[in-house]
Amino acid sequence: MVAVRARKSGAVPQALYQRIRADLEEKIMSGRWPPGHRIPFEHELVDTYNCSRMTVNKVLSGLADAGVIERKRGVGSFVAKPLVQSAVLHIPDIQAEIAKRGESYGYELLARRRRPATADDIARLGIGTRCDVLSLRCRHIAKGRPFALEERLINLDVVPLAADIDFRQVPPGTWLLGHVPWNEAEHRITASLVDQPTAKALALDPPAACLVVERRTWRKRKIITAVRVSYPSDLYQLTARFTPATRSWR
Repeated sequence: MVAVRARKSGAVPQALYQRIRADLEEKIMSGRWPPGHRIPFEHELVDTYNCSRMTVNKVLSGLADAGVIERKRGVGSFVAKPLVQSAVLHIPDIQAEIAKRGESYGYELLARRRRPATADDIARLGIGTRCDVLSLRCRHIAKGRPFALEERLINLDVVPLAADIDFRQVPPGTWLLGHVPWNEAEHRITASLVDQPTAKALALDPPAACLVVERRTWRKRKIITAVRVSYPSDLYQLTARFTPATRSWR
């Protein structure tokens, strides 16, 4: 419980405000409070942090302005649902995509390792300092045929809860979309000939081409995950339909 009180009118002590906001953000970022989770009511937070209602309101307003939570009048505050659209591409849930196509879905966790980030991990994550990562290698199957090979790094300094998830039962992408909000994503799309391990995992005869989607996602400038997904070229396509934000006539 926070010992400092701020019940008098006037400016909210910045250190207290920052501590409460950081604590709530950590619960959200770690996945302990997943999207849709109800934030404790204002009076509950007042009791928890031993502070004024003005301080709590300022914290919740700041989180709402940042898109971290949604405030619903008369109902309460909730962890915001993760965005699912970027400028052109969406972040897919492969399991849901296959089901939407009316095809049977299968999933295999091929490798799982928790470790301090290597130099290659740091380069993939695009960070300047070392962290602990969870390295996952998964195979997604549609109609009995390998559909995608997923190679993912999860930053455990940002999402420590991921270390305790049984990814033999749930695909990491599905779990992350359902539990960890994000507000920025980057896609890199290439076509390349597969190496021998990838060809074996996807049951391809080299030389074979794959569509490779590399993606990183962030929350409040903190990298959450970096993933590389390889698709056999005949099984996957990217389609985007959009309109310009502004239109000019010359």
